[in-house]
Amino acid sequence: MHEAAAASPAAGRSEEARTASSGRPGSGRPGRARGRGGLLGKNPLGLLFSAPYLLFVLAVFAYPLVYAVYIAFHDYFFTAPGAVVDRPFVGLQNFVTAFTDPAVIRSFGNVGVFLVINVPLTVVLSMVLATALDRVVHVRGFLRVAFYVPYLTASVAVVAVWLFLFNGSGLVNQVLGPLAPTPSWLINSAWAMPSIALFVTWKQLGFYILLYLAALQNVPKELYEAASSDGAGPIRSFFTVTVPGVRPATVLVLLVSTVTGANLFTEPYLLTGGGGPNGASTSPVLLMYQKGIEQGNPDQAAAIGIVLVILVLIIALLQNRFAGGKDD
Repeated sequence: MHEAAAASPAAGRSEEARTASSGRPGSGRPGRARGRGGLLGKNPLGLLFSAPYLLFVLAVFAYPLVYAVYIAFHDYFFTAPGAVVDRPFVGLQNFVTAFTDPAVIRSFGNVGVFLVINVPLTVVLSMVLATALDRVVHVRGFLRVAFYVPYLTASVAVVAVWLFLFNGSGLVNQVLGPLAPTPSWLINSAWAMPSIALFVTWKQLGFYILLYLAALQNVPKELYEAASSDGAGPIRSFFTVTVPGVRPATVLVLLVSTVTGANLFTEPYLLTGGGGPNGASTSPVLLMYQKGIEQGNPDQAAAIGIVLVILVLIIALLQNRFAGGKDD
């Protein structure tokens, strides 16, 4: 009798264990973990909604990138539609041919000059102006629109104004007088690329200001009050509260401005007549267009593009690492 009484609690505990492991009463088999979805995951509806954009990314970005890698390693040339020709594998020959051309090396140096000027200016000016706009009480909406309008305006229209300002007899040279460079800005091999960098910085500044304005809304106002209680002025509060508070936005601005600058094409094409003077403002993307479309060497153009993508990825990883993109 005592043995039956002792066995009864043990049997109850055993039954509870089997029930807990199986997920349903009376089952002795371990059940599947709860929350595990089927083939489409936990949220098949979300996957369905994101499928059109996924297809867009595959069609517009992934497939061209993979095809560019194929072109870069083959003797590739354009043919008539439907023509079947032999395109043999040539290994690294296209890379060697492309990067033994001094114009290619110079184009990467040009875009390096552009990024050194454009990226720091973009980060500093957009952060400072966004902080100032965030504190403006009156005409705030007007000022935000005023900064954003150049970003929305077509490049062709804005380039016409820029050419009027920076030509030999333009307003900028008239203001500077004897300090103006000779030859003028956009036909001067030393000033062509810095002038383009300043133009792009001014034109795209409104977009980055909006990014920082959104980030500033997430900075707690109590931090500014605490800094003010400790005797911090506006400048010190900016460096101790604002700059750390918008760090994720700064990393984003760094990445976006770097990728945008590395893809520079429209501005040198329009401002300097296709990379002049003498290739001083030619960018790698502009050179890819010239080699691939105008000169009929798409394999060399693809090789330049692959190297450009790799360099941009390396720069982006370094920026994300050293700008504080990851919390320790």
